[in-house]
Amino acid sequence: MDRRRFISALVGGSILAAPLAAGAQQAGKVYRIGVLVPGSSAEAAPFVGVFRQGLRELGFVEGKNLVIELRYAETPVLLAQHADELTRLGVDVVVGTATPAALALKRATRTIPIVMGTASDPVQAGLVESLARPGGNITGSAVLFPEVTAKQMELIKEAHDKTSRILVIGNWSNPAIQRIWNSLPPPAQRLNVRLEAVDIRAPEDDLDAILTASLRQRPDALLVLVDPQIFFRFARIADFALSRKLTSISFYREFPESGGLMSYGPSLVELVRRSAWYVDKILKGAKPSDLPVEQPTKFDLVINLKTAKTLGLTIPKSVLVRADELIQ
Repeated sequence: MDRRRFISALVGGSILAAPLAAGAQQAGKVYRIGVLVPGSSAEAAPFVGVFRQGLRELGFVEGKNLVIELRYAETPVLLAQHADELTRLGVDVVVGTATPAALALKRATRTIPIVMGTASDPVQAGLVESLARPGGNITGSAVLFPEVTAKQMELIKEAHDKTSRILVIGNWSNPAIQRIWNSLPPPAQRLNVRLEAVDIRAPEDDLDAILTASLRQRPDALLVLVDPQIFFRFARIADFALSRKLTSISFYREFPESGGLMSYGPSLVELVRRSAWYVDKILKGAKPSDLPVEQPTKFDLVINLKTAKTLGLTIPKSVLVRADELIQ
């Protein structure tokens, strides 16, 4: 089963009939989990399905020993409101699927255990004291984006050595994006490229108008930073890059799957599934402060060769041989 069909099956429930994991949960106990998602229900549905499947494999079944309280929020105001609401429901643990959600939950509670889904540099963000010893009531998965983003710039330059100006697309209302941006001048100088920031924040922002206006900078490529407001617009950003003959790269494989040129980073699906593992540990008695924050160890390079052909771009063999997947 390919990856798209796998996620679709999770959402549709065809895989959810998997047998319960060995080591059943405490008999008679019904656990209550809150999940705060910075995005719409339709956009996040595939990944919520992955999370549910991960919990089921660990022995948690909705309607039997599990209740999931899901809240979706597309603005910072709604994130704060839903975070407060979830913490008043008496949940056993609450999951923030990205940095903005985790920060909203931290402001809402200092006692209920919080699991970070994919936080960007949680130490710098003030979510945890350290990766090895989180302290407080928060743990989960983290990605140190600055190092990976520098590698993405190198890949853009390798794929198209004439690149001299890169548009960096991000949501500057997310503090993590500003920290990534601040880390980029040294590698940009080393690669002899100039960076131009493109700020995309609220869902109501006119994405097409913002991107079209950015063409005044005469870019050669797009570097698409990861934020919920950006992630769920991958397809539109990829279409724009293709129509303007721009090379492009982002963090998750969903970008080249949507028509972008490349991605370099870990599997978002696996990070979501790992959140279920943290929830399981906490419900079995572990304290968040005792569970080290994990970082992904595997980073995949995915290249969309169909997009490269449309761009008239010949990807150097030195890049192709390092690719983990080539989308034909």
